Amino acid sequence: MLAVKDHRLYAPFLLSLMGLRPAEVCGMRWADLDLDRATLAVANTRTLMGNTTVVEKDTKSLAGERSLPLPDPVGEALRSFKDRQAAERPAAGQAYEDSGYVLVDELGAPLEVRRLREEAYKVMAGNALRRVRLYDARASCFTYLANHGVPDHLLARWAGHADVRTTKRWYVKPDVEDLRSAADVWSGLTGHPTPVVREM
Repeated sequence: MLAVKDHRLYAPFLLSLMGLRPAEVCGMRWADLDLDRATLAVANTRTLMGNTTVVEKDTKSLAGERSLPLPDPVGEALRSFKDRQAAERPAAGQAYEDSGYVLVDELGAPLEVRRLREEAYKVMAGNALRRVRLYDARASCFTYLANHGVPDHLLARWAGHADVRTTKRWYVKPDVEDLRSAADVWSGLTGHPTPVVREM
């Protein structure tokens, strides 16, 4: 993410990396954020129906409506993005749309999921990164948290799932390097000294 730190949409990209669904990022309003207390409330979504019609509604389930702490880098990025929008407002004059959403363009118009996805793909291409779905940031987030010892009940709460089995089945996806510490432990089965277990 350091490669895109100066990108205008750095803060919304970080919200995606926090595991928020694209529709939740697009539906986030400044009123849902408490930057002083470093919290956000996930209570609204904006998505596309038929790739043309914007649909705004509550979260997909009661579990999806949740409050999350803001990690320091995300809080700082959101403060910077809010300041940037404050500067863009007078520059646009009467053309500025005061929509109240976090994810807006330079004229204050809210961006929908397709536009967020397109911007993310541009960033990937511009930094020679493998093109992946923006939704896959959820899997990256929850795999990382699970590998670093976040308990199941907190993992499910963060993901907005009523059942942690949903989180672990669909979003926790260890790769070969994540399994390296298990290989170290396995060495003990052969009678060889078990290496110092690497931190996950």
